[in-house]
Amino acid sequence: MASGGKPPSNEALLQQLRDGTARFELLQPPAPLAPSAVRFFARIGSSLGGVSPATKKVERFAVQKVTGDGRCMFRALVKGMANNKGMALNPRQERDDADELRMAVKEIICDSQTERLQYEEALIAITVDESLKRYCQRIERTDFWGGESELLVLSKLCRQPIVVYIPEHEHTGAWGNGFIPIAEYGSEFSKKTRNTKPRAPVRLLYSGRNHYDLLV
Repeated sequence: MASGGKPPSNEALLQQLRDGTARFELLQPPAPLAPSAVRFFARIGSSLGGVSPATKKVERFAVQKVTGDGRCMFRALVKGMANNKGMALNPRQERDDADELRMAVKEIICDSQTERLQYEEALIAITVDESLKRYCQRIERTDFWGGESELLVLSKLCRQPIVVYIPEHEHTGAWGNGFIPIAEYGSEFSKKTRNTKPRAPVRLLYSGRNHYDLLV
């Protein structure tokens, strides 16, 4: 995420994400995907963590498309955190930062039993569908599909409020161009405390095609 020179270590980068001091390179946004581009999709679990109290409220945002290469959830998240600082990541930075977030989840859930226990909700969400061993094998892959389990971890790790939306028409069955919130993660970090400033949320759009984009 830092511009120029030697890139920071994963540990340093994650600490910057946690305390809000990460610096992003200001660049022109990458060109949108061609309509014919092949997309690989991410999923969100069937049991949502932190269901929004406003699940039927229609909100209006612009959609920033995210590359569908299996990293789309992670890409949307790093893109959103940079956008909240008024910055844009170039395609390579976006990809590399997305992979760093994925590997940060792996380190917590798969490599550290002590840290893993601090993310009980994520562990429950993971093991509903598969064994932890199988999950840890899959998350090594760059085309790993992120979803609810990873949002539960990353919202806490990065101290980042995250709201997931679906298109209005997917909820109502009728045409509409708004978006409806279906889940919130890390909402406690959107509140001001004596020692910390409130964080602006990252808003992710999850479509029935199993893909994440960014809402701004």
